[in-house]
Amino acid sequence: MDIESLIGRLDLSAKVRLLTGADMWSLPALPEIGLRRLVMSDGPIGVRGERWSSSDPSIALPSPTALAATWDVALVRQAGRLLAQEARRKGVHVLLAPTLNLHRSPLGGRHFECFSEDPYLTGELGAAYVEGVQEGGVGTVPKHFVANDFETDRLTVNVRVGEKALREIYLAPFERVVQAGAWGMMAAYNSVNGTTMTEHRELQRDLLKGEWGFDGFVVSDWTAARSTVATAEAGLDVAMPGPSGPWGEKLEAAVREGRVAEETVDDQVRRVLRLAQRVGALEDPSSPSPAPSRHSKDSGPVPSRHSKDSSGPVPFSASSGPAAPPPPDGSVPPAGGPEIDGTALARQVAARSFTLLRNEGGLLPLGGVRSVALIGPAAGEARVMGGGSAQVFPARVVSPLEGLRGRGDVEVRHALGTDPRVRLAPLATPARALFLDAAGEILAEHPLAGTEIRWVGSLPPDVDPGLLAGVEIRTVYTPGASGPHEFSIAGVGAFTVRIGGDTVFDGTIAAEGGDPAAAFLSPPERRITAALAAGTPVELSARHPAGAFGGMAFVAFTLGHADPSPGDEVLIAEAVDVAAGADVAVVVVSTTPEVESEGFDRTGLALPGRQDELIARVAGANPRTIVVVNAGSPVEMPWLERVSAVLLTWFPGQEAGDALADVLFGDAEPGGRLPTTWPVRQSDVPVLNVTPAGGEVAYDEGLFIGYRAWERAGRAPAFWFGHGLGYTTWSYDTIAVTGTTVTVAVTNTGRRAGREVVQFYLTAVDRDPGRPARRLAAFDVVDAGPGQTVVTTVHLPERAFQIWTEEGWRTASGDYTVEAGRSVADRRLAATVTV
Repeated sequence: MDIESLIGRLDLSAKVRLLTGADMWSLPALPEIGLRRLVMSDGPIGVRGERWSSSDPSIALPSPTALAATWDVALVRQAGRLLAQEARRKGVHVLLAPTLNLHRSPLGGRHFECFSEDPYLTGELGAAYVEGVQEGGVGTVPKHFVANDFETDRLTVNVRVGEKALREIYLAPFERVVQAGAWGMMAAYNSVNGTTMTEHRELQRDLLKGEWGFDGFVVSDWTAARSTVATAEAGLDVAMPGPSGPWGEKLEAAVREGRVAEETVDDQVRRVLRLAQRVGALEDPSSPSPAPSRHSKDSGPVPSRHSKDSSGPVPFSASSGPAAPPPPDGSVPPAGGPEIDGTALARQVAARSFTLLRNEGGLLPLGGVRSVALIGPAAGEARVMGGGSAQVFPARVVSPLEGLRGRGDVEVRHALGTDPRVRLAPLATPARALFLDAAGEILAEHPLAGTEIRWVGSLPPDVDPGLLAGVEIRTVYTPGASGPHEFSIAGVGAFTVRIGGDTVFDGTIAAEGGDPAAAFLSPPERRITAALAAGTPVELSARHPAGAFGGMAFVAFTLGHADPSPGDEVLIAEAVDVAAGADVAVVVVSTTPEVESEGFDRTGLALPGRQDELIARVAGANPRTIVVVNAGSPVEMPWLERVSAVLLTWFPGQEAGDALADVLFGDAEPGGRLPTTWPVRQSDVPVLNVTPAGGEVAYDEGLFIGYRAWERAGRAPAFWFGHGLGYTTWSYDTIAVTGTTVTVAVTNTGRRAGREVVQFYLTAVDRDPGRPARRLAAFDVVDAGPGQTVVTTVHLPERAFQIWTEEGWRTASGDYTVEAGRSVADRRLAATVTV
């Protein structure tokens, strides 16, 4: 299809209309050129679609940090294919993912949505994610370009960073996904060196589109475009959301007045139409033939550097042929290949991401165990995902309690132990969302899996927004215990809450803070206490007037609940008693949405509430104590030496409990390796600051973040980058080098099959002392049976030997030591490479 001829058929008004949102999540259709509506969706771990509601459930994979812990590009690519399948099912053309920002400081509140502290690992996994999604005919938008590595004042903060660090560290993952053929890129909220990213011509137009040859489209983070001429001329292609905002009629006027060249608009339109062609949303209106294949030679991903995977299964083949004609509703047509079982893949990814940090005496995997004390606030109600843009509503969530009890061959005794949550969680009972007119009559009714409702930008198709005046959640709850139950309403605006027919709250809740997204991502709550009798059903309802967000439908509130509690002292004592009488104690601890989520940074690394105390007291009662850490990023572990095993499960997705049972009892091996260094104490962390001073955060550490900073500081963390134990042992036997190709043989010296992540670190023999001691240059995942030797061969990329100078990239010639091992601190073999 000739895109240039299509551009020629559009007048200026039509062109400009295409460059900003028709609503919160889509770009408008232009039937005159065969362009259907283009739909975008959040979705690092699941595809939300246009409705953020449990009435439209989504597969929930483990968090991106968990994906990174697998170090498995083939598995990440398969996860991408599943997400493409989900996107097509929901009528989504473009996934706003992956997140490529780095774990610069463990206080970054959104690190669970990012991959790693290392730019190379982040880039390789990001490329695999992009390739997997786009092989399914769905576009990706890697984000947030660039230096959006923390949340505090993210809308206005200026990041001051040197050119060398910018090029070698923060831009590197984005450059890699451009090489992988990403079809989109998201410009961040923040400024870099004084210029806001949506207006950053040097980084967007000159670097991304010019030097890197990026042929996709650049979309603003939502509301990040705050000017007309500067954003258009700097290389931004789409301003979201819409239709109001700095573009639209303002951009059209700027073109007519000569302040923006029409050639600039033509290039923006060209990129959007190229995207539409790639995702199957563009066809020649004058031709009855199907649209060309979404997988044309000039639009597909480039081969991965991990070529070993090329022979593996590719459910959505790039040779699947022409795309089918689109359904009449404009949804994305199906791609070729067999359907992926999302439940099975979510369980597999979770188990492979679980990272065994400590296993004294080989307690794990469990054998001959008749009773397990399962303790902790996240045991019965797992935290399976982070908040904000990474939140979806899965059709099912398997808690650790359900997963362990589902085995049937072991007695599971459960105790809460403590409850660190500051905010109340929604009830998990089925509920209804009622859409009401001004007279209180029901316009439409939709089922909910719990008492939380979120609609932004797109209401259900059977709801007339012109008649909508209110939304109400209704459910019937049967309490399991008598006494004072706590309820809450969380949201912004006016609410009426009724319990058993009585109005218990009728008032207005004001927004807090300066981030407009906070009303949606982390709204304030109000508490109500009601005395309920066990076994007696009670009707609950919460009503809210329909709101608006920039002219779009905006409905987001939660009816929370907590059972009567005897208090932490009693709960901890009960947990200790249960632990003392069991063969083994498993304590599941977690961060909470108040300390780790989008929109704010963490203030500390300690587990919230009295969870540390709970672990210490349980370990004192049962020496066979296993701690399961359910967190998206590092936490302090003051009890580390007092417990037998520590298993990190990240935010493990919807199949959390079944995957945990698989790993604890040895049906699956914990395959994870740390993508981020974990400290003993917060005060040990060499790069910590995420709080702006005078509106700025200075990246004065330069190249030294993550393990590079730890090595320079001469400090020992609790666990180094790359660390992770399995259920077998390995010997590293031989290493050989030919040019920049390295071959290593490893042997499984244990009694059971296992997986090993072989890591390769590179050090210049005559290293500049101002540069990091070593860098991750390659990695591979190998499988072997007991006594089996396997050989892996990796190709060290050219960029591993390059440094950024005032003249550009330069290969630093000379001798290098390449070391192969199990972590950055556990390097087993070494050889010399000369370039």
